[in-house]
Amino acid sequence: MASFTPFDIYKILPKTNCRICRLPSCLAFAAAVVSGERNLRDCPDVDPQLAKKYDNVSVGELPYEQMGWDAYEKISGEVASVDLAGRAERLGGVWRGKDLEIQCLGKSFAVNQQGKVLSQCHVIPWVTVPLLEYVLHGQGKDPIGKWVSLRELSNGKTWYPLFRRRCEQPLARLADDHPELFEDLVGLFGAAQTQSKFDSDIALILHPLPKLPVLICYWHSEDDLSSKLSLYFDQSADKNLSVESIHNLCVGLATMFEKIVQRHV
Repeated sequence: MASFTPFDIYKILPKTNCRICRLPSCLAFAAAVVSGERNLRDCPDVDPQLAKKYDNVSVGELPYEQMGWDAYEKISGEVASVDLAGRAERLGGVWRGKDLEIQCLGKSFAVNQQGKVLSQCHVIPWVTVPLLEYVLHGQGKDPIGKWVSLRELSNGKTWYPLFRRRCEQPLARLADDHPELFEDLVGLFGAAQTQSKFDSDIALILHPLPKLPVLICYWHSEDDLSSKLSLYFDQSADKNLSVESIHNLCVGLATMFEKIVQRHV
Protein backbone atom coordinates (compact mmCIF):
# COMPACT_ATOMS: atom_id res chain seq x y z
CA MET A 1 0.00 0.00 0.00
CA ALA A 2 1.42 3.39 -1.01
CA SER A 3 1.89 6.04 1.65
CA PHE A 4 0.83 9.62 0.99
CA THR A 5 0.42 12.69 3.17
CA PRO A 6 -2.46 15.20 3.00
CA PHE A 7 -0.05 17.58 1.29
CA ASP A 8 0.74 14.99 -1.40
CA ILE A 9 -2.97 14.77 -2.17
CA TYR A 10 -3.42 18.53 -1.90
CA LYS A 11 -0.81 19.13 -4.64
CA ILE A 12 -2.99 17.44 -7.27
CA LEU A 13 -6.24 19.12 -6.23
CA PRO A 14 -7.55 22.27 -7.97
CA LYS A 15 -7.16 24.37 -4.76
CA THR A 16 -10.38 26.23 -5.52
CA ASN A 17 -12.12 25.30 -2.25
CA CYS A 18 -15.31 24.86 -4.27
CA ARG A 19 -16.93 22.68 -1.53
CA ILE A 20 -18.61 20.36 -4.04
CA CYS A 21 -17.17 17.55 -1.90
CA ARG A 22 -19.05 19.10 1.07
CA LEU A 23 -15.84 19.90 2.91
CA PRO A 24 -14.66 23.45 3.69
CA SER A 25 -11.38 23.38 1.73
CA CYS A 26 -9.24 21.32 -0.61
CA LEU A 27 -6.79 20.67 2.23
CA ALA A 28 -9.61 19.33 4.41
CA PHE A 29 -10.60 17.05 1.53
CA ALA A 30 -6.99 15.86 1.21
CA ALA A 31 -6.93 15.00 4.92
CA ALA A 32 -10.20 13.10 4.52
CA VAL A 33 -8.74 11.09 1.62
CA VAL A 34 -5.72 10.09 3.70
CA SER A 35 -7.91 9.20 6.69
CA GLY A 36 -10.09 7.00 4.46
CA GLU A 37 -13.25 9.08 4.80
CA ARG A 38 -13.18 10.28 1.18
CA ASN A 39 -11.99 8.89 -2.14
CA LEU A 40 -9.97 11.06 -4.49
CA ARG A 41 -12.62 10.33 -7.12
CA ASP A 42 -15.04 12.41 -5.04
CA CYS A 43 -13.34 15.53 -6.41
CA PRO A 44 -14.94 16.31 -9.81
CA ASP A 45 -11.82 18.15 -11.01
CA VAL A 46 -9.41 15.23 -10.61
CA ASP A 47 -8.89 13.02 -13.66
CA PRO A 48 -10.32 9.52 -12.92
CA GLN A 49 -7.22 7.83 -14.33
CA LEU A 50 -5.00 9.88 -12.03
CA ALA A 51 -7.29 9.10 -9.08
CA LYS A 52 -6.66 5.35 -9.58
CA LYS A 53 -3.02 5.83 -8.61
CA TYR A 54 -4.11 7.03 -5.19
CA ASP A 55 -6.52 4.23 -4.32
CA ASN A 56 -6.02 2.74 -0.85
CA VAL A 57 -3.61 5.41 0.33
CA SER A 58 -2.16 5.30 3.83
CA VAL A 59 -0.97 8.14 6.03
CA GLY A 60 2.66 9.23 5.90
CA GLU A 61 4.74 11.82 7.69
CA LEU A 62 3.45 15.38 7.63
CA PRO A 63 6.17 17.53 6.03
CA TYR A 64 5.79 20.62 8.21
CA GLU A 65 9.17 22.10 7.40
CA GLN A 66 8.75 21.34 3.68
CA MET A 67 5.29 22.86 3.24
CA GLY A 68 5.02 25.13 6.25
CA TRP A 69 7.21 27.98 5.08
CA ASP A 70 5.22 28.35 1.86
CA ALA A 71 2.05 28.67 3.93
CA TYR A 72 3.80 31.14 6.24
CA GLU A 73 4.85 33.39 3.35
CA LYS A 74 1.33 33.35 1.93
CA ILE A 75 -0.51 34.15 5.13
CA SER A 76 2.03 36.72 6.36
CA GLY A 77 1.30 38.80 3.26
CA GLU A 78 -2.31 39.20 4.41
CA VAL A 79 -1.31 40.88 7.69
CA ALA A 80 -0.26 44.17 6.07
CA SER A 81 -3.88 45.23 5.66
CA VAL A 82 -4.86 44.40 9.25
CA ASP A 83 -5.14 46.85 12.15
CA LEU A 84 -2.98 44.93 14.62
CA ALA A 85 -3.28 47.58 17.33
CA GLY A 86 -7.07 47.38 17.17
CA ARG A 87 -7.05 43.60 17.51
CA ALA A 88 -4.55 43.30 20.34
CA GLU A 89 -6.92 43.39 23.32
CA ARG A 90 -9.52 41.21 21.64
CA LEU A 91 -6.96 38.50 20.95
CA GLY A 92 -5.44 38.58 24.42
CA GLY A 93 -2.28 40.26 23.15
CA VAL A 94 -0.49 43.55 23.84
CA TRP A 95 0.30 46.31 21.34
CA ARG A 96 3.92 47.43 21.75
CA GLY A 97 3.85 50.40 19.37
CA LYS A 98 5.12 48.51 16.33
CA ASP A 99 4.42 44.89 17.16
CA LEU A 100 1.57 42.80 18.47
CA GLU A 101 2.93 40.66 21.30
CA ILE A 102 1.19 37.33 21.93
CA GLN A 103 2.02 34.58 24.39
CA CYS A 104 2.39 31.09 22.90
CA LEU A 105 3.13 28.21 25.28
CA GLY A 106 4.43 30.67 27.84
CA LYS A 107 6.81 32.34 25.36
CA SER A 108 6.50 35.80 23.78
CA PHE A 109 6.01 36.12 20.04
CA ALA A 110 5.80 39.44 18.20
CA VAL A 111 3.93 40.00 14.93
CA ASN A 112 4.90 43.13 12.99
CA GLN A 113 2.84 44.97 10.40
CA GLN A 114 4.63 43.11 7.57
CA GLY A 115 3.37 39.79 8.96
CA LYS A 116 6.75 38.62 10.20
CA VAL A 117 6.85 36.68 13.45
CA LEU A 118 9.75 37.30 15.80
CA SER A 119 10.69 35.57 19.03
CA GLN A 120 13.66 34.69 21.19
CA CYS A 121 12.49 31.11 20.68
CA HIS A 122 13.01 29.13 17.49
CA VAL A 123 10.38 30.33 14.99
CA ILE A 124 8.89 27.36 13.16
CA PRO A 125 5.95 27.07 10.73
CA TRP A 126 3.62 24.93 12.82
CA VAL A 127 3.58 27.74 15.42
CA THR A 128 3.71 30.79 13.17
CA VAL A 129 1.04 29.78 10.64
CA PRO A 130 -1.68 29.08 13.27
CA LEU A 131 -0.55 32.20 15.15
CA LEU A 132 -1.06 34.38 12.07
CA GLU A 133 -4.42 32.76 11.34
CA TYR A 134 -5.40 33.53 14.93
CA VAL A 135 -4.40 37.16 14.37
CA LEU A 136 -6.23 37.43 11.05
CA HIS A 137 -9.42 35.51 11.73
CA GLY A 138 -9.73 34.93 15.47
CA GLN A 139 -12.98 36.30 16.86
CA GLY A 140 -11.49 36.81 20.31
CA LYS A 141 -14.10 34.62 22.00
CA ASP A 142 -13.32 34.02 25.65
CA PRO A 143 -13.21 30.36 26.73
CA ILE A 144 -16.49 29.26 28.30
CA GLY A 145 -15.05 26.39 30.32
CA LYS A 146 -16.77 23.56 28.47
CA TRP A 147 -14.27 20.97 27.20
CA VAL A 148 -15.01 19.02 24.00
CA SER A 149 -13.14 16.64 21.70
CA LEU A 150 -11.83 17.90 18.36
CA ARG A 151 -14.55 15.92 16.59
CA GLU A 152 -17.19 18.04 18.36
CA LEU A 153 -15.86 21.26 16.84
CA SER A 154 -16.96 22.56 13.44
CA ASN A 155 -15.54 20.21 10.74
CA GLY A 156 -13.81 18.26 13.49
CA LYS A 157 -15.19 14.90 12.41
CA THR A 158 -13.26 15.17 9.16
CA TRP A 159 -9.96 15.88 10.86
CA TYR A 160 -10.31 13.68 13.94
CA PRO A 161 -9.14 10.29 12.49
CA LEU A 162 -5.91 11.90 11.30
CA PHE A 163 -5.63 13.90 14.52
CA ARG A 164 -6.00 10.74 16.56
CA ARG A 165 -3.21 8.96 14.66
CA ARG A 166 -0.82 11.89 14.38
CA CYS A 167 -1.29 13.57 17.75
CA GLU A 168 -3.14 11.70 20.50
CA GLN A 169 -1.68 8.25 19.89
CA PRO A 170 1.97 9.42 19.64
CA LEU A 171 1.52 11.48 22.80
CA ALA A 172 0.04 8.45 24.57
CA ARG A 173 3.10 6.37 23.64
CA LEU A 174 5.38 9.11 24.92
CA ALA A 175 3.47 9.30 28.19
CA ASP A 176 3.67 5.50 28.59
CA ASP A 177 7.40 5.34 27.97
CA HIS A 178 8.43 8.63 29.58
CA PRO A 179 6.31 9.50 32.64
CA GLU A 180 8.48 12.58 33.18
CA LEU A 181 6.97 14.07 30.00
CA PHE A 182 4.23 15.82 31.96
CA GLU A 183 6.74 17.37 34.35
CA ASP A 184 8.64 18.69 31.32
CA LEU A 185 5.45 20.25 29.93
CA VAL A 186 4.84 22.04 33.20
CA GLY A 187 8.41 23.31 33.42
CA LEU A 188 9.09 24.21 29.78
CA PHE A 189 5.75 25.43 28.50
CA GLY A 190 3.87 26.75 31.50
CA ALA A 191 1.37 23.90 31.64
CA ALA A 192 -0.80 23.83 34.75
CA GLN A 193 -2.08 20.74 36.50
CA THR A 194 -5.81 20.73 37.02
CA GLN A 195 -8.76 18.48 37.78
CA SER A 196 -10.90 17.47 34.85
CA LYS A 197 -14.44 16.26 34.55
CA PHE A 198 -13.10 13.23 32.67
CA ASP A 199 -11.64 11.63 35.84
CA SER A 200 -8.22 11.17 34.26
CA ASP A 201 -5.15 10.23 36.28
CA ILE A 202 -3.28 13.28 34.99
CA ALA A 203 -4.76 16.48 33.55
CA LEU A 204 -2.76 19.44 32.27
CA ILE A 205 -3.82 22.66 30.58
CA LEU A 206 -1.57 24.21 27.93
CA HIS A 207 -2.09 27.60 26.27
CA PRO A 208 -0.75 27.43 22.70
CA LEU A 209 -2.55 30.76 22.13
CA PRO A 210 -4.09 33.19 24.64
CA LYS A 211 -7.72 32.19 24.04
CA LEU A 212 -7.07 28.64 22.89
CA PRO A 213 -6.44 26.42 25.93
CA VAL A 214 -5.81 22.70 25.43
CA LEU A 215 -6.61 20.10 28.09
CA ILE A 216 -4.42 16.98 28.00
CA CYS A 217 -5.89 14.01 29.88
CA TYR A 218 -4.00 10.79 30.50
CA TRP A 219 -5.25 7.53 31.98
CA HIS A 220 -2.75 4.92 33.22
CA SER A 221 -3.13 1.32 32.08
CA GLU A 222 -5.08 -0.75 34.58
CA ASP A 223 -5.86 -4.47 34.60
CA ASP A 224 -6.95 -5.31 31.05
CA LEU A 225 -7.37 -1.68 30.02
CA SER A 226 -4.58 -0.01 28.06
CA SER A 227 -3.50 3.53 28.76
CA LYS A 228 -5.18 6.41 26.95
CA LEU A 229 -4.43 10.05 26.18
CA SER A 230 -6.94 12.54 24.78
CA LEU A 231 -6.88 16.24 24.00
CA TYR A 232 -9.85 18.48 24.66
CA PHE A 233 -10.60 22.02 23.57
CA ASP A 234 -12.84 24.76 24.84
CA GLN A 235 -16.12 24.79 22.95
CA SER A 236 -15.22 28.28 21.69
CA ALA A 237 -11.98 27.06 20.05
CA ASP A 238 -13.25 26.97 16.46
CA LYS A 239 -14.31 30.63 16.76
CA ASN A 240 -10.68 31.60 17.34
CA LEU A 241 -8.88 29.15 15.05
CA SER A 242 -9.97 26.81 12.26
CA VAL A 243 -10.01 23.10 13.07
CA GLU A 244 -7.49 22.58 10.29
CA SER A 245 -5.02 24.88 12.07
CA ILE A 246 -5.86 23.40 15.47
CA HIS A 247 -4.97 20.01 14.01
CA ASN A 248 -1.70 21.27 12.54
CA LEU A 249 -0.75 23.10 15.73
CA CYS A 250 -1.34 20.07 17.95
CA VAL A 251 0.43 17.64 15.62
CA GLY A 252 3.33 20.07 15.64
CA LEU A 253 3.28 20.02 19.44
CA ALA A 254 3.37 16.22 19.45
CA THR A 255 6.32 16.24 17.05
CA MET A 256 8.16 18.75 19.21
CA PHE A 257 7.55 16.72 22.37
CA GLU A 258 8.93 13.62 20.61
CA LYS A 259 12.10 15.53 19.73
CA ILE A 260 12.48 16.77 23.31
CA VAL A 261 12.20 13.24 24.64
CA GLN A 262 14.73 11.96 22.09
CA ARG A 263 17.27 14.50 23.29
CA HIS A 264 16.95 13.23 26.85
CA VAL A 265 17.14 9.51 26.03
